[in-house]
Amino acid sequence: MPVPEAVTLVDLRPEALRRGRPLDALGLPVIALQLQAIEDGEHGLSREHGPLLVVCERGARSGLAARYLQADGLDAQAHPGGVDALLAAFKR
Repeated sequence: MPVPEAVTLVDLRPEALRRGRPLDALGLPVIALQLQAIEDGEHGLSREHGPLLVVCERGARSGLAARYLQADGLDAQAHPGGVDALLAAFKR
């Protein structure tokens, strides 16, 4: 999946995984959140963040998080395949 321009990445990975493979070098804004915060509506995201691209380690939790964010009225989609697929999309 190509990565849309001008998105904000929502990184669901635990802190240790984020430090091991940071996404900041991709040149997009990155917001680290836990899935539970999104489920509880305590994510602090708004339409001002622009379109949201949700990513997790393998791609399983990002789809659920994107659906919650969409239910909150936000433009959100999950990146299938997790971080590996996201990084591969940027290498193309």
